[in-house]
Amino acid sequence: MAGGVVTLAAAMVSGCLQNPNASGGGAGGGGGNAVARGGSPANDKIVTILGAFGGAEEKNFNASLAAFEKQTGIKIQYTSDQDFTTTIKQKVSSGDSPDIGLFPQPGGLLEFAAQGKIQPIDTFLNYDQLDRTLIKGFLDASRYKGRVYGAPMRMAFKSLIWYPKEAYTKAGYTTQPKTFQELQTQVIDKIKATGTSPWCEAWGSDQATGWVGTDWVEQMMLELYGPDVYDDWVAHRIPFNDPRVVKAMDEVGKIIKDDNNSFGGPKGVLNTAFGDAMNPAFQNPPKCLLMRQGNFITTFLPAKVQSNLDNQVGTMVFPPWQGGYQGQPVLGGGDIAGLFNGGDPDAQKVMQFLTSDKFGAEWAKAGGWLSPHKTFDSSNYPDATTKLIAKLAADASVFRYDGSDSMPKEVGSGTFWTEMVKWMNGQSTQATADAIESSWPKS
Repeated sequence: MAGGVVTLAAAMVSGCLQNPNASGGGAGGGGGNAVARGGSPANDKIVTILGAFGGAEEKNFNASLAAFEKQTGIKIQYTSDQDFTTTIKQKVSSGDSPDIGLFPQPGGLLEFAAQGKIQPIDTFLNYDQLDRTLIKGFLDASRYKGRVYGAPMRMAFKSLIWYPKEAYTKAGYTTQPKTFQELQTQVIDKIKATGTSPWCEAWGSDQATGWVGTDWVEQMMLELYGPDVYDDWVAHRIPFNDPRVVKAMDEVGKIIKDDNNSFGGPKGVLNTAFGDAMNPAFQNPPKCLLMRQGNFITTFLPAKVQSNLDNQVGTMVFPPWQGGYQGQPVLGGGDIAGLFNGGDPDAQKVMQFLTSDKFGAEWAKAGGWLSPHKTFDSSNYPDATTKLIAKLAADASVFRYDGSDSMPKEVGSGTFWTEMVKWMNGQSTQATADAIESSWPKS
């Protein structure tokens, strides 16, 4: 759940299907229906884009397109809509779709793929070249029946552990644990021995309270079982109350559910806004030292911390689980570009630029943006912290999209959230998993 915003209604992700384009797949070679479906007329040098982000993000997005527009003569008309989920469905059903949609989660895009409303990317992008530059596994989030229908243009990286740099390093705790078990013995247990809560944990997010807990479970599913089982779980090929899911939830409970593990205990966790989770870490002495949260959390940190980020906070990747998946899995999200107007060469050119490692320099320099490409020029990032986060993402063995954002809305932004709150309040893991499983749509 990236940034705590309410998720899209989502279709099931089938991320482990085989790529049918292994031998390549440049523009125009791969089949698919190239007939325009709404959008602007072909070759009119105007490309319309609908997305969910506005404000400063919209300004930085447009700045990142300015040089491309000047070079190509294509005018890009971006429209921001906070109710993107509803609006895009209305526009597509009425035959008034934009040329390109920027989906905050993959579910809506996959719905359109199932309806034949959106263009497979192998018809206008070099699939293999794109796959080589992206963080491994990113394209799987947009796969439907063996073909990929969207490509990322922004990334959220969620498998991060943050700490207050001065207090943490002064205590001599390791910043590069090889496994979570090493983090447990060398850091977490030692912090507890001082009488301090190890974890700065907060779930409060108004009607979305609980999404932070879903991220923990998703992280643990990846850590214990790897991407294939994770994909089966997200797509409901295994039930939500499968013993493996129950075990993952129990392991999360051991980490954060105990009164001595998370600052404020379960009640404090639920009653504190997620953006305030790390505030106690900057007290003297710190009340807690570790926070698991995505890269977007920096915008919620105290102003004095943000103004001197590199010296105030440190971060590390959530380490692999000993005896679990052999590799470094990471969890994340991002905005995925999908092409509706497949018959417009102008729209294809914009998609080729948006989804390349050349897009986003201006946005990166302004802050608050990460490229999904491991080949992106990291000198564009404004601080060492962001550069490190980008490197940690690039070094990952596999990326998987936030599971709750890819599940049906009844679950992903429904019972998964609400039942995690009950779980934090003392409901058993089995009862929690059973309740979520019973809510899964039957059709």
